[in-house]
Formats: sequence, C-alpha cells, structure tokens
Amino acid sequence: MTPSIRLSPAARSLFDEPLAIAVQGLGPRQQVTLRTSLRDETGELFQASAHYQAGDDGELDLARCPALPGGSFSGLEPMGLLWALQPQKPFWRLVKRDVQSPFLLQLEVFEGHGERPGRLLAQAQHERAFLRDGVRRVPVREGRIRATLFLPPGSGPFPGIIDLYGTGGGLPEYRACLLANHGFAVLALAFYSYEDLPKVMKEFHLEYFEEAVNYMLQHTQVKGPGIGLLGHSKGGDLCVSMASFLKGITATALINGSVANVGAVLRYKDITIPPLGINPKRIKVGKSGIADIIDALNSPLEGPDQQSFIPLEKAECCFLFIVGQDDHNWKSEFFAVEGSKRLQVHGKEKPEIVCYPGAGHYIEPPFFPMCAASMHLLFGKPVMWGGEPKAHCEAQRDAWQQIQAFFRKHLTGKPSGTSSKL
Repeated sequence: MTPSIRLSPAARSLFDEPLAIAVQGLGPRQQVTLRTSLRDETGELFQASAHYQAGDDGELDLARCPALPGGSFSGLEPMGLLWALQPQKPFWRLVKRDVQSPFLLQLEVFEGHGERPGRLLAQAQHERAFLRDGVRRVPVREGRIRATLFLPPGSGPFPGIIDLYGTGGGLPEYRACLLANHGFAVLALAFYSYEDLPKVMKEFHLEYFEEAVNYMLQHTQVKGPGIGLLGHSKGGDLCVSMASFLKGITATALINGSVANVGAVLRYKDITIPPLGINPKRIKVGKSGIADIIDALNSPLEGPDQQSFIPLEKAECCFLFIVGQDDHNWKSEFFAVEGSKRLQVHGKEKPEIVCYPGAGHYIEPPFFPMCAASMHLLFGKPVMWGGEPKAHCEAQRDAWQQIQAFFRKHLTGKPSGTSSKL
C-alpha cells in the first residue's frame, strides 16, 4: 500500500478550526518525519516538522500518536504542525492581509528521522480559509470611517462588535471575519496609517471612534441596544477610552490591553488625556539585538502619569481582560488588576480577568503560530513579545472561546455554557 495523508476536513477548513491529520499505508512502526509549509502573502516561508513512529498496523494518527523528541515540538499535539510553524526570515510574524483568499498549507511525509529529509513518501495540500460561506464582507467609507464590516449568513440582526488592533496600524480584518463566522456582526476599524487617516500615532480624536459606534448602533443588521468592543494592545486602551466616554457600549474585551492611554495624545471634546511617559533607559537589549521593553512605560499610579489613567469608572459596560502573564510588551496583568481596583472603588462591577501563564503579547485567534519577536513600529527595532509556544497556543484556543462567550452573554443575554479549559 502506498503511504498517503488523510485530512479531515479533507480539502478546506476555517483557520480557527482544528484539522485532523493522519498517515496511512506506512510499514509497521516505521519512523517518519512530517513537515508543514505555508507561504504568507509576501512569499515568506513558515515551516514546522515533527518526528513520528507509525503503529503496528502502519497507521499514524496525530490525535493518538505523540511526536518524538527532535522536531519543532514533542508529545501528543494533534495541531502541533500548525501552531509550531516558524518563519524562515527572522522577526517575521504571520498575518493575513486578504481574508478572501485562503492560506495554502503543504504537508509532506519523509522517511526516517535524519538531519536532512529522507525520501518523500507522501504529500498533500490543504486550504486554511478565513471566510465561511455566506459571510458578507462590506467595505465601509461613511463620513470619516475607514473600516470593513463582516456580516454572518442569514437575515439578522446580529450582536455587533467593533474590533481594533494595535500600533501596527492599517486595517487588519482576519480576527473580525473569523468572529463573524461565529455569528457576530464585526466592524474591523482602522484608526491610523491607512488611506487618508493620520500617518503617524501622534494624537487621536475620540469623535472618530464615536462615528464608528453610531454607525454600528444605527445599522439594521446590528442587534441593539448596545454593541461590544474588542481591542488588542493599543487597540485595548482605545476601547477603554471609548467605553469610558461614549454611549451605547455594553461589553468591552481587552487582549493584553492597557488602562492608561499609551503612545499618543487622546482628545474628546474639551478633554485631553496625555500618553503615559516612557523611559528609554529602562529598555534592555540582549546580545541578539532584541529589545525587552517591558519596563519602558512609567506607572500610571505615580506623579503626572496619573493623568494618563483612563477614567474607566465612567463606563456603563462589563469588562473582560485577557492577560498573557509572559507579555513582554507591557505589564498587562498589572493594568488589568489596577483597572479592576478602580472599577470596584467606584462601586462598579468587578471585571472578568482571565490569566494565561506562558502566554505572550500577541494572543491571536487559534492556531496562529506564536510570534516571539518582531519589529515594533514605535521603537524602530525588534522587540520580544514573550510566550512559550505550547502554552501560548493553548491560551489562544481558550481565549477565543472566552471572548465569544463573553459577547454572547452580554450582547444577546444567552449564556453559551463555555467554561475555561485551563
């Protein structure tokens, strides 16, 4: 029998869905190396490999067979060949720019466990897609808003969410469209370094974000009376500011966000919130040239930096803080705890805080490989983001469920019965 790769789903799956991988037709207890390869839209190559031994019947099912030491990972890791993908170019992060086309995953099976791949025994291709059939992608250019709205299949209305990324700027759509696959109307909102928006992070006006909130609140496909906000990194503190000053926000989820305003002046009507101070002397640069910036920001609890603390006690919404405890971008857990204290001091509901040991800064949707270090636009050099690959991957899977459960509960009033798996 010729060896062959068996995948389920066979030809195509959504990026945040598990993929079952098995090899059949091998010899009894045959030793093989499995390798996955994926090129991003710029042509950069990501690869992972693992050493396996087939069973007595020549079958190799990754859900039952542990990977042996010597590859990108070891142990029982059915999705290891996806979450362990690493760029061949240093400091490169896997992002999806065009969500309308899938990533193409190549799988190969080689003979033996040698340093160099042995004879090629089998190969297969698989598409990892971002848009479920029937999800509508609607570019939005209303007033000043520069965004993309994703609407689930069906007649609606759907619970609405505004999704914000961080200092990378532009208009990332991949998290928004993956969320829309799960029944949410999601607006991926650009706020700088995109089309005619400001080119640099110098100051932001909350009126721009207010336009986006009103757009969602008035949309016939968005279920009221309020909407949700989801922000990562700089997008997180922008969401806290929106929740604190704007009407119509019911639920706000932050992924490694800050409760102090960071990186740019924030203005709303006659209010100005300065950015938290930075001390470059506290940046540590290792022999590899990678900077550790975790201590660079001042504390928002001391001196003039207290003015940067966003008055989140004004918010009329529930909060969820997703925290990677190995975040090296900034002290996410400290921010979550201080935000919680401030809310409770003012008689507000205690926020949900979900902490993940071993998770770094870039907590993405499931199965995105962990990015340990990449270029930081504000610092102009590669910085470490933190995280341990396996723990980080597990955090991404769990956080994705937590975020959806949080929005379902607060935007639809229906609990989804999700409990933490960690």
